[in-house]
Amino acid sequence: MPRRLLILGSTGSIGTQALEIVARDPELELVGLSAERSSDALIEQAQRFGVDRIALADADAGALAAEQWTDGEVLSGAEGLVKLVVESGADLVLNGLVGSAGLGPTVATLGEGIDLALANKESLVVGGELVMALAEATGAQILPVDSEHSALHQLLAGERPGTVEKLVLTASGGPFRGRTREDLQDVTVEEALKHPTWDMGGKISIDSATLMNKGLEVIEAFHLFGIPYERIDVVVHPQSIVHSMITLCDGAALAHLGHPDMGVPISYALHHPDRVDVPLRRLDLAEVGALTFEPVDHDAFPCLGLARAAAIAGGTAPCVLNAANEVAVHAFLRGGLGFLGIAAVIERTLDALAPAPVRAFESLYEADREARAIAAELVQAESERLPH
Repeated sequence: MPRRLLILGSTGSIGTQALEIVARDPELELVGLSAERSSDALIEQAQRFGVDRIALADADAGALAAEQWTDGEVLSGAEGLVKLVVESGADLVLNGLVGSAGLGPTVATLGEGIDLALANKESLVVGGELVMALAEATGAQILPVDSEHSALHQLLAGERPGTVEKLVLTASGGPFRGRTREDLQDVTVEEALKHPTWDMGGKISIDSATLMNKGLEVIEAFHLFGIPYERIDVVVHPQSIVHSMITLCDGAALAHLGHPDMGVPISYALHHPDRVDVPLRRLDLAEVGALTFEPVDHDAFPCLGLARAAAIAGGTAPCVLNAANEVAVHAFLRGGLGFLGIAAVIERTLDALAPAPVRAFESLYEADREARAIAAELVQAESERLPH
């Protein structure tokens, strides 16, 4: 029987790579696709794969798609995404949405007891405790798609409880590795988007440049694997060959290696527990020649420390962190905030909102709204100080 697959965020980099895997594998049957607002690309994908139900998170884009495409049903808005999940009949949902917009579909997927291939790290950053509890209650699996967490999932599979001492996430260092805080004062959007290893969307690329991406991944690892924060480390590894490492109680260290290609973790999640051939260049260590590692410069890249502090504070703090980061990053991308202003806005938003306990998803939505309002005010104040 083919595995029935629903892809959320199918026009993004994760989604498009997943579709190429589907195209090669008759054992994967697409039952639905979604995008944020790229209606033309989404309709093309639906036609190519014979999908008769799509959803667009942006209501205006959804209305346009409904006029353009009459071969199937078009859903729109946050409610449309959830409806697409709940009524899909999928065996597996790949959530490749960007940002906190992915939380609702994650909750809907797990609530239905559907296995989740998770590329939307914000689902766990914002609502990790509730999301993991929901997965446990319904028995749905969460299969991480981030390359680091996919690596950890594979490394930990054969280990018994109590044997793992530490998780080590690797970071490429982004486009500004080696620069001092002073060097980063006047970097441009174009410079920040030039990631040395991965081809990603704007928001994720900026998160990588600030190292916030790694901070979000530390929080994600905590929820996925149940390892305390003090036993989750980050090391800069420019070659991006070692994707993650674990250290064990007997002194052994196990690492997951491979060329940086998202086709590997995507395929792993879509086919788990099986493995299938992935057509990519095999790793030749002699060809690579050398692997180097260095500590994180927390002075130049304070976002990682802010994320760790919010994680340890717990409650709504990670939600506030994520919301402030999204507001600040989008402001930077449109020229309304300097690069160093991203961390400043996040820190001041966290200072303004004390962590509150998370008892229901509504408390997260409220914290998200408050954090966005405060961050937007801080961005406005900062933009008035920028030279025009």
